[in-house]
Amino acid sequence: MRPNRLRQRLNAGEPSLGTHILSSWPTLVELIGQAGHYDYVEFSGEYAPFTMHDLDNLGRAFEVAGIGGMIKVEQRQWTHQTMRAIGSGFQAILFADIRTVADAHECVAAVRAETPRPRHGRGMLGVGLRRDVGMFREAGSQAYVDALDEVVVALMVEKRQCVEDLEAILSVPGVDMVQFGCADYAMSIGLAGEWTHPKVREAERHTIEMALKLGIHPRVEITEPSQAAPYLEMGVKHFCMGWDVGVLMNYWRDEGAAMRATLAGGAAPAAGPAKREGNYR
Repeated sequence: MRPNRLRQRLNAGEPSLGTHILSSWPTLVELIGQAGHYDYVEFSGEYAPFTMHDLDNLGRAFEVAGIGGMIKVEQRQWTHQTMRAIGSGFQAILFADIRTVADAHECVAAVRAETPRPRHGRGMLGVGLRRDVGMFREAGSQAYVDALDEVVVALMVEKRQCVEDLEAILSVPGVDMVQFGCADYAMSIGLAGEWTHPKVREAERHTIEMALKLGIHPRVEITEPSQAAPYLEMGVKHFCMGWDVGVLMNYWRDEGAAMRATLAGGAAPAAGPAKREGNYR
């Protein structure tokens, strides 16, 4: 079974860095791997169109690139998308829209094997003839059970109910990482679009502090390295930086405007609007 690079970094207490893609084109994963700076790629499947074949092709790309793969799965698809993603070669799952302790138990169960002696939360996965086990070579083996125990379980804290019952939710056995989502949280408390409102910032800090207290790894999304400083001071070690669509949009907007000005014989325009700080979710 393939080693889980993100799990290894968590176990060693080392920092980790990921990046996001919405495109299912596997060559992007290879290019990210060749860049040499990232431990894993998050395929933000909650927002992107994809097929089961896309998941298999991304799984192959993770192996070629020598990096890990995480998928963000949408609510009420936790079990099916998780099972198929792990079978394709993803080794970390980010679950969206957690609200209750029962939700957290369901997410952990969607990742772990159904066995009478669970190490990291009771599971419901059975034997599958998929890529992760070589189709049949490790199907149902102890190595398969152990690999499922190593899959990283990350929860989105982005709903009012989740923040209100955060300690109980993060105390569910098998939860490894937590990610605060300012956009969803702001909307859930009637502050749509106000991502930097003091109440939103307070909930983010509460999420990070509670995670650290309980031995859960908080992860923060940023758009550029300069945004990491306040989180590093809080003790955050895990970051996911940049989206493929954002990188492309910024280039097309800024460089396209500069070229248009050049063609018109005028001065290049000022840089585009400032990026929003923090994470988008």
